[in-house]
Amino acid sequence: MSAPSPMIELANVDRSYRTGPTQTYVLRQIRLSIAAGEFVTIMGPSGAGKSTLLSVLGMLDSEWTGEYCFLGHAVHAMPRKKRVELNKHHIGFVFQKYHLIDDLTVQENLDLPLSYRGIQPKDRAGIVAETLDRFGMVGKKDLYPSQLSGGQQQLVGVARAVITAPQLLLADEPTGNLHSAQGEEIMDLFTRLNRQGTTIVQVTHSERNAGYGNRIIYLRDGWIVDS
Repeated sequence: MSAPSPMIELANVDRSYRTGPTQTYVLRQIRLSIAAGEFVTIMGPSGAGKSTLLSVLGMLDSEWTGEYCFLGHAVHAMPRKKRVELNKHHIGFVFQKYHLIDDLTVQENLDLPLSYRGIQPKDRAGIVAETLDRFGMVGKKDLYPSQLSGGQQQLVGVARAVITAPQLLLADEPTGNLHSAQGEEIMDLFTRLNRQGTTIVQVTHSERNAGYGNRIIYLRDGWIVDS
């Protein structure tokens, strides 16, 4: 019996920017395979290409070359609209800079990804209420992002990423703006989600956070140097 296909498979992925006559590479010849159910950490110095790699995996960056297969779909051969649909239905993303929608309340920010999945409003209301309670944010539900502290915005960002129970959770410095107790709670949540089957890929500088995962991939100057 053959082994199942990996959830994620990258082959010869390059990402570069052109500034005048200069071509600057951010990712070089990335070859990477991630199985469903793994908890992978990406580490490396600033400028190594960690966040760029996460954006490629999340289909937020399309200006790369090479091959990317996700759940058996050839992402590199897909038009942008199909990639967006794949992202909406399977991927949750915790952004380093939150990326909350400024003119939506906390409650509305959490409702949005559920609406993308086509979940009925009455069902969405229950899921949002449960998530607000889970993250201790019931009292903040009618506030806008500008009325929240950085740590509170980070919590909303994490809640929004996990609310749809995605198959793949991508997290860019998920505890960067949280105090230590909150950070531990988030990492414990990630551990529980992973045990329940969620595949997780996180970018972190924290050796402690990296210890929650089962594999570390090191990047330097856009290259994978160890995995």
